[in-house]
Amino acid sequence: MESENGTQSCETFPMYGGQGQYSYAQNSNHQRKVADVTKHIIRDAILEMLDLETLLHDSSDIIRIADLGCSVGPNTFFIVENIIDSVNLKSQSHQEHGFDSPEFQVFFNDHVGNDFNTLFKSLPMNKQYYAAAVPGSFHGRLFPESSIHVFNSTYALHWLSRVPKDIVDKNPPAYNKGKIYYTNEEKEVAEAYSAQFERDLESFLNSRSLELVPGGIMTLTIFCVPPDSKNGFEVLVNVMGDVLVDMANKGLISHEMVDSFNIPIYTPASEEVRVLIEKNGKFKIEKSELLFRLFGDLNQQPNAQTICTQMRAVWEGLFKKHFEQDDVVDEIFIQYEKKLAETTLFPFSKPSYKQLGGLYVMRRTLV
Repeated sequence: MESENGTQSCETFPMYGGQGQYSYAQNSNHQRKVADVTKHIIRDAILEMLDLETLLHDSSDIIRIADLGCSVGPNTFFIVENIIDSVNLKSQSHQEHGFDSPEFQVFFNDHVGNDFNTLFKSLPMNKQYYAAAVPGSFHGRLFPESSIHVFNSTYALHWLSRVPKDIVDKNPPAYNKGKIYYTNEEKEVAEAYSAQFERDLESFLNSRSLELVPGGIMTLTIFCVPPDSKNGFEVLVNVMGDVLVDMANKGLISHEMVDSFNIPIYTPASEEVRVLIEKNGKFKIEKSELLFRLFGDLNQQPNAQTICTQMRAVWEGLFKKHFEQDDVVDEIFIQYEKKLAETTLFPFSKPSYKQLGGLYVMRRTLV
C-alpha cells in the first residue's frame, strides 16, 4: 500500500544496535569486505560518469549523497568517504575552469528503528561532510524531487518490505508451514518471494528516479547469486528453520509461532536483477559487475560461533519482535550455534572464488 506522497507502509527490520558482542557494528566484517571489493569500481564509475559540470552549476557547489540502508556503521562511513574522495578527485579537473571544490551533505538512511545514536556517535572526527539522518523505508519516497546527486545502497535491497502474504496464508499452495524460508524445490513459495522482491524493487526504482538529479548516478550492490547455483544463505536460514521445529517439537515454543514466522529476505539471481531494472525502465544500467572473493585458506573457514554471532547481529531484532521473550531468543541462538557445528556448510577442499553479489551503476532514463 502506498500513501499519497509515495511512501510505502512496511515492516521494519533494523540491525542489532549498540557496540556489544552481538551488535551489527562489531559483526559486519563480511559486509566490509564487499565494500572493499566495490571501492575501485565505484570510484571509476564516478570519475567516468558523474556529470559534475552540470551538477555544480545547478546545486550551488553542494553535492548531496544518500546511503540507503546505512545501519550503524562503520561500513557506511567507508563507503561515503570513498564517494567523496572520488568526487573531489574529479572536481580537481574542473577547478581550472573556475569551479570551486564542492561541499558535501550526506544523508544516512535506514528504518525508523535503526540505532542512529550509535551511528552518529561513531562519525569520523575528520569527516568532510555535513551529516543528517533520514529515517524511513527506502521502498518509498524519502527526498524531494531532483535533490540527490549520488545514491548508494550496499547489501540492503535483499531485505523485503514485508513477508510475502501468500506464504503465511493457511490456504495452499504457497503456505510455508513448518518452514521459515524457501528452497528452489518449493516452487510456489519461491515464486511468492520473487514476486515480492519485484514489487519492492519497482517501488524503490520509481522513488529514486524522482529523487535523483539529472546527471547524477546511483550505485547498487545487491546480495545475489549466479543462476542455478547453491545458495549458501539458504543453507544458513534453513538450519535455523530446523532449530525452530526442534524447539517446537520439544514444547519450548509453539508450532503456531514457527508456522507464522518467515525470514523477509530474497536473494535473486544476478541476471534477475538486471531484467527487473530494465523492465522498470526508469534507469539505464551503465556498468555492472559480479563481485567475487577468494575463499579457501584454512584461516578463512567460518566456524559455528562466528556464523551464529554474525547472523544474530542481523536477525535478533526480527526474532525478538516475533518471539517476544528474550530468554526464548537466547535459547534459539544457543541451539542454532550447536546445529551449525553439526552441519557441513562450506567445505573448502581447495581455494575457490565465491560470488558476493552484483554491482549496478545506473543513471536516470530521462523522458
